[in-house]
Amino acid sequence: MIEADVKFATIAGVQIAQTILGEGVPIVMLHGWGANMQLMTPLAQRLAPLGYRIYMLDFPGFGQSQTPPVAWSVSDYTNFIVNFFDHHALEKVHLFGHSFGGRISLVLGAEHPERILKMALADSAGVRPKPSTQGQFRLKIYRFALNTLKRIGMSAQADQLREWYSERYGSADYKAVRGIMRETFVKVVNEDLLPYAARIQPSTLLLWGYQDQDTPLWMGQLLEKTIPDAGLVTFEGAGHYSYLDRLNETVRIVDHFFKN
Repeated sequence: MIEADVKFATIAGVQIAQTILGEGVPIVMLHGWGANMQLMTPLAQRLAPLGYRIYMLDFPGFGQSQTPPVAWSVSDYTNFIVNFFDHHALEKVHLFGHSFGGRISLVLGAEHPERILKMALADSAGVRPKPSTQGQFRLKIYRFALNTLKRIGMSAQADQLREWYSERYGSADYKAVRGIMRETFVKVVNEDLLPYAARIQPSTLLLWGYQDQDTPLWMGQLLEKTIPDAGLVTFEGAGHYSYLDRLNETVRIVDHFFKN
């Protein structure tokens, strides 16, 4: 098994942790939200001996990388990855993105198709979830109360209401971060990337866990319909980390896809 040694580089003013494995056709692997490149390593270690040079990094704000100086959007992360390509003199790469990494890949495939050979996306984020009727009503009442408090000058009470609502109804990912990364999370999850998906030019393979609860299968099915040249592979019994749940199958499928 190839060892994954972590090294550091400063790109666009942000110090990041990165790992490079193997020799051959370049693959850049992009991890999910709240994760780091260690969760890419099992896949990288199996693909590298098959003729690939694999580049992994901790996104700014994750793992051992520095936090961005301000709250970033999906476009900011996308631009950073383009800078990462340039830093390593990578003209064209295959992309493997999981969840949040898939979100970034959707924009890369639309905005920078000349840099992408093919993309494999596992349980990708980027499709906005369907709000429940109860959730929509609750949000409407919350926004009305918040705006009323602000309008009558009760800013302290408005802040208390915002904090209570966030802690009561915010997702686990939202609650797990503070400061700049919480602001970043809000920016990121509120972006609907289907318009980008419709403009993707590289061939795209979608891998999905049938039991994925974080990015449900219907999102993968919608992406398959939206991306012009896409195919969907589902793994029965697998969850949000389907590529790890079905590691051997993922290696075989991704290798075949990238080489053909």
